[in-house]
Amino acid sequence: MSRKSPPLLAPDGPRASFAAYPPGIGRLTDYVTAATSQFQRIAVIAKPAAADQLRQTLRTLQRVLMQRRLTLVPDQRSAALLDLGTGMPIGELAHSCDLAVVVGGDGTLLSAARTMADHEVPLLGVNLGRLGFLVDINPTEIGETLSAVLDGHYDEDRRFLLSAELSGQPATLALNDVVLHKWNIARMIEFETWIDGRFVNSQHSDGLIVSTPTGSTAYALSGGGPLLTPGLDAITLVPICPHTLSNRPIVVHADSEIEISVCGNTDPKDVRITCDGAASLSLGQGDQLKIRRHPTRVRLLHPVGHDHFNVLRAKLGWGELPKN
Repeated sequence: MSRKSPPLLAPDGPRASFAAYPPGIGRLTDYVTAATSQFQRIAVIAKPAAADQLRQTLRTLQRVLMQRRLTLVPDQRSAALLDLGTGMPIGELAHSCDLAVVVGGDGTLLSAARTMADHEVPLLGVNLGRLGFLVDINPTEIGETLSAVLDGHYDEDRRFLLSAELSGQPATLALNDVVLHKWNIARMIEFETWIDGRFVNSQHSDGLIVSTPTGSTAYALSGGGPLLTPGLDAITLVPICPHTLSNRPIVVHADSEIEISVCGNTDPKDVRITCDGAASLSLGQGDQLKIRRHPTRVRLLHPVGHDHFNVLRAKLGWGELPKN
């Protein structure tokens, strides 16, 4: 008969839920009391793909939280990599933490943001992806950066989301963009766009990207849309391969309500709506897509001195000399 493992304890201290020493870490005696931090329960959300760097980064996070007698609440992936049982689904983490550390790429953070937004849980992103416009902390600096954040030294950035609603269906959130696009055909689709009840145009194209300022560095950038600073109260409408050369991106106020409906000879079955490149919605006959700003914003935490233009220069290669 197998024996149950004893409860996980912080040394000389109270029970530390889900927290345990990483292998190779000795006895820790220098504590910063949990009362000094506004964050007591820290969720850790890891990217789906396993890698040595991911495991190492999670161990560092675990060590910092143990030193401070703070509670680590892992998602299912983090729990598996840290041997902490089954962990919690991301949807449940929002009810169980007051800070979430996202270890992965921008896609991992986008998923966490959509889930955590209504609970106003702040997100701290560690970049294990490629570009990393949203997850801006280098994994080699996570120990120092996390300690500073727990001490209250950070810059907070609030980003708005979009809410996409089809007739009779629950709303779907997007931090980057809501995209209406052709589905299983190699020809253009036709649709009408209305803003605040006023007709804008009818267009033939491969679709339309409705983007937040956050999403202006994503799909909208590829479509020729403008770069918007994160705090701007604006929404961009970027056509995808329009058949009219005069059809250009439009920027409207973030309080605008955007309505899009398929028209002409386009069959709604040949059209899809995708939110943040993840959630996919199907159109029915007569359905109308309504897009508006979601009332609750995402809270992103950054190291002190975070500069959006520094990020753009680094990620987009501004100012680099041509290579031979």
